[in-house]
Amino acid sequence: MSGKEGNVAKHGRHDRLLKEHVHDPYMTRSKPTDPTVCSECGVVFSEGRWQWLSAIPESPQHELCPACQRIRDKVPAGILSLSGAFFQQHRDEIMRLVDNKVEEQKAQHPMKRLMAVEDQGENVVITFTDVHLPRGVGEAIERAYDGELDIHYTEEAGIVRVYWQR
Repeated sequence: MSGKEGNVAKHGRHDRLLKEHVHDPYMTRSKPTDPTVCSECGVVFSEGRWQWLSAIPESPQHELCPACQRIRDKVPAGILSLSGAFFQQHRDEIMRLVDNKVEEQKAQHPMKRLMAVEDQGENVVITFTDVHLPRGVGEAIERAYDGELDIHYTEEAGIVRVYWQR
């Protein structure tokens, strides 16, 4: 025996005190004052989260929300690349699916937004403010049209790259 006797579960584990390292530089260390309104898009920080409200609370603070900061700085959290002959033939239809999926997510989660759509001739590159949105959009395209979906997450950079082709 090691000389230490007793139930480990009773005393707990010390390694549980370690905090997870957050890779997102746009995630604030502390919550904004409640209420806070984004000076760019009008989203409101209220009741502990950013949300779309029909009426702005009285005497709010004003600051840029994390999504607008990313858009201003042109620093995406996710990238979706769409390519292939099938994509070229059905580009408008697929891009409508992208827009619908983004609007659906943005309505529920204001920090999940499309930043830019870059037409590169044979393919389209779409940037997002959130790491989960490109994957969700890519999976929706794959469900609707099959094709090949490839997802890469770079932990050091805190960015997800999603590739779909058909």
